[in-house]
Amino acid sequence: MRVLIVGAGALGTMHAWQAVHRGHEVVHLEREREARGASVRNFGLVWVGGRSAGEELETALRARELWEDIGARVPGTGFRANGSLTVVRTAAEKAVVDEVIARPDAAERGFKWLDAAAAREHNPALRGDITGALLCERDAAVESRVALPALREHLAAIGRYTFLPGREVREVGPGTVRDDHGQVHQGDSVVLATGAWLSGLVRELAPELPVRRVRLQMAQTDPLGEPLTTSVADADSFRYYPAYEGDALDALRAGQPQPPVAAAHKMQLLMVQRLDGGLTIGDTHEYDATFNFDVVEDPYDHLLERAGQLLGRPLPRIRRRWAGVYAQCVDTARVVHRQEVLDGVWLVTGPGGRGMTCSPAIGETTADELGW
Repeated sequence: MRVLIVGAGALGTMHAWQAVHRGHEVVHLEREREARGASVRNFGLVWVGGRSAGEELETALRARELWEDIGARVPGTGFRANGSLTVVRTAAEKAVVDEVIARPDAAERGFKWLDAAAAREHNPALRGDITGALLCERDAAVESRVALPALREHLAAIGRYTFLPGREVREVGPGTVRDDHGQVHQGDSVVLATGAWLSGLVRELAPELPVRRVRLQMAQTDPLGEPLTTSVADADSFRYYPAYEGDALDALRAGQPQPPVAAAHKMQLLMVQRLDGGLTIGDTHEYDATFNFDVVEDPYDHLLERAGQLLGRPLPRIRRRWAGVYAQCVDTARVVHRQEVLDGVWLVTGPGGRGMTCSPAIGETTADELGW
């Protein structure tokens, strides 16, 4: 087959991966010179622990398997099975851990409780005043800024893969894509993986799309000067991931409100160390469709303070700050929105903050359903 894929973010690239490795030819179009959306403005987390039971967890676990295989084939993705520690500091936070560890799927997620001494042994950078941490052995990380070019280089070396950057798609029909260079591309199957670009052509094809846009703020620091052996989260992350829902989380929300800045910006602290030693830290969540054009400092102040509490030291200087926007299904329990908008033309969007985690499995499912 000849497959036309529009969008070179994580979803589009993983669809290309599936098509090429199944023996098909791929023409891959991207409107920018490089993907610039949520696929590069993220933590690079392969985040299994927080996923809801059922389809979402199954998708994340399958994606984790695929990421490990991809990482072995393409070392340039920077895949590493480093796991994560969600650090707790209060009895109410520990109660959430106790509840989720007692559930039947705890072993599947790789959940284990580590007291303060064991957490520090597992990640010596955690020198702050902590009670302990929830270990998720299944979590991993990739280098989001370089993974996609590395994957394209791998596909190009196999052959049957053509990447066309700087091509904005103007028109789509069954088996046909016309770009803004006036070139018409013919194929047997078309996949639109356009990320948070939901206007223009996408709106014309799917005017009632059940997907919303979410904005976040993040940053990256100078090198920490020591290894952060796992990804690290604070216990506010319990509030934003469905795996932790339950009576203990209800009690935490009622009895331990977030600090005003964190509550106003719907914040959690996540930290992932880059291969250069710097830390990616974040993040905020904004759901109002009329997003501000600027970033605000209060959330960064909160992130730096909270990270310093866990590490027991000030963070290095912030090197970069950015905002990003991703597409999320309105029904947040759905992993992704997959819709045939024209005969043989499929729109795949809306994984939310799960895009980097789940994209390999989402691409695999699309390939299976489309008979690639």
